[in-house]
Amino acid sequence: MATTFQLSGSTKGNLAHFLKIYSIHRPLVQRFLNISFVIYALGTAYAGLSSGQRKEHRKKLDPSKPERVAVDALFFERLSKLLRIVIPGIRSKEALLLLMHSSLLIFRTAISLYVAALDGKIVASLVRAQPLQFFMNILRWLLVAIPATWTNSWLSYIQNKLTIAYRTRLTQEVMKQYLGKTVANLDDRIKNPDQMITNDIQQFSSHLAAIYSNLAKPVLDVILYNYQLSQNVGAEGVLGLTFFVQLSAALLRYMTPPFGMYTALSAQMAGSLRHAHSRLVEFAEEIAFMRGEHTEKMLIEREYASLIAHENHVLRRRWWFGCVEEGIIKWLWGSFGLVLCAIPVFVKLPGSASLDLGGRTEGFVTNRRLLLSSSDAFGRVMYSYKDLAELAGYTARVSLLLNTMKDVRQGKFNKALVNNASRDENSNILKGRGEVIESEDIQFENVPIITPNGDVLVKSLSFRIRPSQNLLIVGPNGCGKSSLFRILGGLWPVYGGVVHKPSASEFILIPQRPYLPLGTLRDQIIYPHSKMEMVQRGITDDDLLGILNVVHMTNIVEREGGWDAVKEWREALSGGDQQKIAWGRLFYHNPKYAVLDEATSLVPTEIEGMMMEHAAKLNITLLTVSHRPSLWKYHVLILHYDGQGGYVFTKLDSEKRLALQEEKQNLETKLLEV
Repeated sequence: MATTFQLSGSTKGNLAHFLKIYSIHRPLVQRFLNISFVIYALGTAYAGLSSGQRKEHRKKLDPSKPERVAVDALFFERLSKLLRIVIPGIRSKEALLLLMHSSLLIFRTAISLYVAALDGKIVASLVRAQPLQFFMNILRWLLVAIPATWTNSWLSYIQNKLTIAYRTRLTQEVMKQYLGKTVANLDDRIKNPDQMITNDIQQFSSHLAAIYSNLAKPVLDVILYNYQLSQNVGAEGVLGLTFFVQLSAALLRYMTPPFGMYTALSAQMAGSLRHAHSRLVEFAEEIAFMRGEHTEKMLIEREYASLIAHENHVLRRRWWFGCVEEGIIKWLWGSFGLVLCAIPVFVKLPGSASLDLGGRTEGFVTNRRLLLSSSDAFGRVMYSYKDLAELAGYTARVSLLLNTMKDVRQGKFNKALVNNASRDENSNILKGRGEVIESEDIQFENVPIITPNGDVLVKSLSFRIRPSQNLLIVGPNGCGKSSLFRILGGLWPVYGGVVHKPSASEFILIPQRPYLPLGTLRDQIIYPHSKMEMVQRGITDDDLLGILNVVHMTNIVEREGGWDAVKEWREALSGGDQQKIAWGRLFYHNPKYAVLDEATSLVPTEIEGMMMEHAAKLNITLLTVSHRPSLWKYHVLILHYDGQGGYVFTKLDSEKRLALQEEKQNLETKLLEV
């Protein structure tokens, strides 16, 4: 027993000696622990953001699995490319807004630290019954409210300005690329570009502007609040609190659902629903005539039901995750914090002075306020992972849009191919690439006519057209008549041979149903020019009236309310008038070549002849798709597709062809009589 007591006494002596040495060196230990905490906080934040690299590596090893949208290495690679677009340089407007935003965030944190200390002083003056000190502290509280409210309002304003700036940069970049190619027709990866350009870019910009304050500010707050807290209660307690918080945070991250994948899927489903409504509006008359209301209603309800089922699933996942999240962050961490705040009350810290009731109350309230702010900041760091997951979803959508447009410009397409595209001969044709040479004439040398889905219409097409040699193109539906025009316009790729053609500015297309833009009556004639460009060319409204006289539409100016009248012209004008307006546009621009795709199908024959003769006077070479025999005499060459992959290109003898046509009709009449 004596030995045991002596050993116990020795242990107490050693412990007292250790505490004495520790109290002497405690400031140095505190400094070391604080520095270690700052390094640990920054390292943990960085490790949390880059934790997906190993997942990405495993994904690359197993490409058969579908791509998962998450906060991983692929997300940061996509985000870095988009950041180079939205923040083009350190002297850009966006960079200056970010600098201002960062300064305001730091200033707000400093105000929060001051308010925490002031809160403790107000309560301490109450406990000590010091009315003068109490009212002075209240006055300080009211004065600090001025910069605090100013800072919060400016933070919200700058964040919204950042959202608009990011969206403007991205929209300008996308529109510059998207309007140059018909991406939706050439690539299957983008089903609804309108949804991506309008909604997804806006959501991405909003989340990107918010994620900076939702991530950088909380990390800074955690460091500053915990540093101040360590000065009050000791770095040892903060170290222990950090250990327990990290354990629970790891559990929380493990239980976090894949919100990024949910966000991307929600945007995709919303785009499909919007596309279904757009198609319904576009083909409303045809659907009404076919009595297809019930079928279309079922299709739209199916799209809507899929979207709602997904959103309900996400809501359920958010509900139970919200319960777990609040329970851990608010209540479990709150209990840890209360224990930490009680340390100076129950434990005499080495090097700290004895305090009265007011001093202990002031310390507890200040520490409690700091702890709540620190807990809130760490909670926002945890919440920001969920925000990052949602940002990853919109980043994936915007990156898909930009990458698809880049691939299309480089001639790389991801399109569902028809069955015959997999045949050896057709497959070899699809792998090839032709050459496009700018010239005055139009010449095809062994050029295959292939649709974007890989359907080989003509394996090798060769012909040549010189200026003033009008070409008539005939053949059954789906044989490649319109495909030829798309190749000439640069809309479809050339898979082989050599194409000689003028620049795209020397072509004008007049389809059966021409495009009438939003704007004035004048805009319908001069599109895509503006009124200023028209004046710069030396053209007046009287000249436009002369053009309308050629197409027999001079009365439309007075009838519709003048040149500056604005209407929905597709509804205000009949089909024949729309085609006449398109011919007026042709005469206004006066290009070298015009592509006519059933462009006179709704125009009377006599007016059709006048327009063709006027085009000849202007030396416009016509490439015409039409089955009207009345147009044959205005063409000197004919390209006749047989619909089986063959064709005939020869001179057109209109009189002989009309005679044969008449003889054919007579024979068919006699056969009907028999």
